[in-house]
Amino acid sequence: MKLRYLPLLALLAAALPACHPADRPAARPTADARFEAFKTRFIADLWREDPGLASAQGYHKYDSLLVIPDSVQRRRAAVFGEKSLGALAAFPLDSLAPGNRIDHRLLANYLRSARWQDDTLRAWQWNPAAYNLGAGIGELLNGHHFGLDRRLRNISDQLNHATEYYSAAKGNLRRPTQEHTRLAIKQNEGGLAVLGPALADSVRRSGLSAREKKELADRIATARLAIESYVAFLKTDVLGAHRFRSFRIGRALFDRKFAFDIQSRFSAAEVYQQAQKHKAELLRDMGRRAARLFPKYLPGQPVPADTLRLIRAVVGQLTLKHAPRDGFVDAVKRQIPALVAFVNDHKLLTQDPGKPLVVRETPLYMRGSGAGASVSAPGPYDKGANTYYNVEPLPAAWTAAQAESYLREYNDYTLQILNIHEAIPGHYTQLVYANRSPSLVKSIFGNGAMVEGWAVYTERMMLEQGYGQNTDEMWLLWDKWNLRVTLNTILDRAVQVDNIAEKDAVALLEREGFQEKAEAEGKWLRATLSQVQLSSYFAGYTEIYALRDELKQRRGKAFDLKAFHEQFLSYGSAPVKYIRELMLRE
Repeated sequence: MKLRYLPLLALLAAALPACHPADRPAARPTADARFEAFKTRFIADLWREDPGLASAQGYHKYDSLLVIPDSVQRRRAAVFGEKSLGALAAFPLDSLAPGNRIDHRLLANYLRSARWQDDTLRAWQWNPAAYNLGAGIGELLNGHHFGLDRRLRNISDQLNHATEYYSAAKGNLRRPTQEHTRLAIKQNEGGLAVLGPALADSVRRSGLSAREKKELADRIATARLAIESYVAFLKTDVLGAHRFRSFRIGRALFDRKFAFDIQSRFSAAEVYQQAQKHKAELLRDMGRRAARLFPKYLPGQPVPADTLRLIRAVVGQLTLKHAPRDGFVDAVKRQIPALVAFVNDHKLLTQDPGKPLVVRETPLYMRGSGAGASVSAPGPYDKGANTYYNVEPLPAAWTAAQAESYLREYNDYTLQILNIHEAIPGHYTQLVYANRSPSLVKSIFGNGAMVEGWAVYTERMMLEQGYGQNTDEMWLLWDKWNLRVTLNTILDRAVQVDNIAEKDAVALLEREGFQEKAEAEGKWLRATLSQVQLSSYFAGYTEIYALRDELKQRRGKAFDLKAFHEQFLSYGSAPVKYIRELMLRE
C-alpha cells in the first residue's frame, strides 16, 4: 500500500516550503514499525483470501465462506501473491531487526512456495484428495469457537456451494494418480459420515428457526449428492478409465519442494547422505545392545553370526509385549499422565496445565493417509481450544495376523516413544509454546521440519534424562524407532526420485528397519501420497540436536537444558536454521 502513494508524497514534499525544526512532523516510523504494520495488514488480507487456512489457525471471522477451487480462484491467488511479494520487497532485510528478518524470510518463502505449488507442481490437477468438503465441515461442527447455532449457520452457508465446489474439483483433474484417487474416495466417503446423524442431531437440538432447519436439511441433502457424485466420478471416470499419471514427482520437483518445505541449511541430497550415515550408526548401536540382551530373552540358543538376524531375533522378543487389539487407544490415554509427571519432575521445561489435551479416535474423514497418529492443535487465535491427539483404531476389517503385526510395531516400549513424540513433550507441548510467540508469522507459517524435528528430538532427550530407566530394551527400541525416522528420509527420496519398486521398498523397511509388514506397507502408501514430508523428521531432528551440542560447547557449565528448551521454543515454529541464528547471536 505504501508504494502506491510514494509519487504523490514526493510531489507534495516538493511543493511545500521549508519548515522550521519545531514545525517538522514526527520522525518517520522505523523500518521495523512499518514492517509490523505490513504483517498485520498482510495476515488480515490473507484470511479473506483463504478462509480455510484462517479457520485452521483459530481465526473464524470467515467460517461461512467456501472458496471454490477453480481457475478464477487461482488467478486471484496469483495476483494476491505477486502484490504481496512486491510490498515485501520494500523492506530490505538489513533494515530489520533479527526477529523480523526471520518473519520476512518466512513470508517470502510462503508466497513463493504457493505460486510454485499452483504453477509448477500443480497438485490441484492430479490429487483428487485435495477436495474434501467433509473435513472442513467436521472441524466446524466439532469446534467450540462459536455457539452451536452460529456454527450451523456457517456450515449451512458453506454447504450451499457444495455443488459448485465439486464441479470445480472435477473440472480441475487431469490424469490424477491412482493412489491419490483411492485416498480421495476413502476420505470423501468419510466426509459423508460427517453429513450424517451427528450433524442432523445437532440441527434438531439447535435454536435455529424452523425455516433455517429446513434450509440446512435441504443443503445437507444436496451436499451429500455432490459428494456421492464426486466419489462415483472418481470410481468410474478416473479409476475405471485406467488413465493415471505416476505419483513420483522426480528429482527437480522433489529438490525444489524440499527447499520450500524444509528450509534447511542443507540440500535434499545432503540430508539424504546424512541419513545414510546415521542409519549405519544406529545399526552398530543396535547390534551391541542386541548382543547383550540375547542371552536374557533367548537363553541357550546360539547367537546369530549375522548382525541383522541377531537384532531381529531380540526385537522379535521385545515386541511381543503390546496392547490388546481393542485397547490400543486406551493404552495411549493411560500413558499421558506419566509423561507429564516425568517432564515436571526432571525440570525439562515449564508446562501449562490449563491447555487441554484430548486423546480421541481419528475422525473418519482424516483416515487412510498411512499416519496412525497425529495431533490437531488450535491456532494462535484459538489458544484455549482443545488439542486433539488423534489415534487411529485398528480397522475392523483387519485379520488377526494384520492386527498382531501392527500391535507388535507399536509395542509397549515403542508406544511410549510415540506418545512422547505426539504429545508430551513433543508436538502438543511445542505447539502450546508456538501459540505464545509474539510473532503471528512464526506461528501461522510454521516450519514442518522444526515441528517434526522437535518431536523426534524429545524422544532421545527423554531417554537421555532417564526415561525408561536407561535399559537396553528401551534404547534398542528407540534405535529402531529412530531408524524408522532415518529410513523415512531414505525412502522419501528413493520413492519420489529413484523409482524404487514397492516390493524393494517394503523389503528394505522390513530387513534393515526391522519393521512389521503392516507398518512397512503403510509407510509405502504414505510415501506414494506425500513428497518431502517424510524427510522433515530427520532433517529437523539433526539440526536441533546439533544446535544443542553447539550451545553446550559454547556455554560450558553455564548451559542449562530447561533454559535451552524454553528459549528454543520461544521463537514459534520457525525453521531451525533461523532459530540457530538468533540463539547463537544471543
